Amino acid sequence: MSVQLLFDPLRKGLFRTLLLLTFFAATKTVDAQTQDPQKAASGFSAKLVNIESAVNEPFRFSASLHNGTATPQVYELRSELPAGWQISYRVEGSQVTSVNLAGGQTREIAIEITAPANAAARKYIIPIKAASSSLTLPLQLEAVVKGSYGASLSTPSGRLSEELTAGSHKDIELELQNTGTLPLSSLSISSQLPTGWEATFSPSQIEKLDGGKKVTIKVTLKVPDKTIAGDYSATFTLGGNNANAQAAFRIFVKTSVLSGWIGILIIVVAVAAVYVLIRKYGRR
Repeated sequence: MSVQLLFDPLRKGLFRTLLLLTFFAATKTVDAQTQDPQKAASGFSAKLVNIESAVNEPFRFSASLHNGTATPQVYELRSELPAGWQISYRVEGSQVTSVNLAGGQTREIAIEITAPANAAARKYIIPIKAASSSLTLPLQLEAVVKGSYGASLSTPSGRLSEELTAGSHKDIELELQNTGTLPLSSLSISSQLPTGWEATFSPSQIEKLDGGKKVTIKVTLKVPDKTIAGDYSATFTLGGNNANAQAAFRIFVKTSVLSGWIGILIIVVAVAAVYVLIRKYGRR
């Protein structure tokens, strides 16, 4: 028997042994990665990372925090905000600053970010972190300030008082101004008046008012007959999709001249009647 024939079985056995060792090593590596408590399955993500809104409206993000480890983790929520900005976190409606997650557990977090009134119209990067004792999970959000909404309702002169006579009507001019930078749409005017009073508006609806623009609204205010003289209040309210405002008026109602003369005439007639009665029956 040759030497080669003696060594062939030995080489084949050694080859099989090396294959088995390689297979077991690969299996242990996969198992170790699967059982790693710091595996990459942990994450902090948001359904939308870029939201556009007006400066006076909050940015609302919906985030998901997942603990991919096998052990419980307490994640502290941290953020780096521009000056004047504010942020809050809510889990199941309750405001929180940290989240306790069991191994493999996921929590939904509602994030609300508010910009200051003087924030410039541009994109702001908001870095947020969920940090535990062993992991730090980053989340980067983008808040795009597109401008501001605002409105004011007054009169061209700023005077908010009027004088009317009972049974008459008067035209009042209201000045509506868009004090923001974004257009206002679907605007309407309503009133709160004493019982029996009436108000009509021209125009009664404004479809669109651009930023910084003004419009004049004529109000015809009617006071019913027999209204008692005195001070009354009338409130006019602006309503719309993105803004609202109010103008509160002080209205002084006086009686008409005719009513005054009728009153005096009644008094004179009453006095004359008393005088006649006294003259007629006073001698008996």
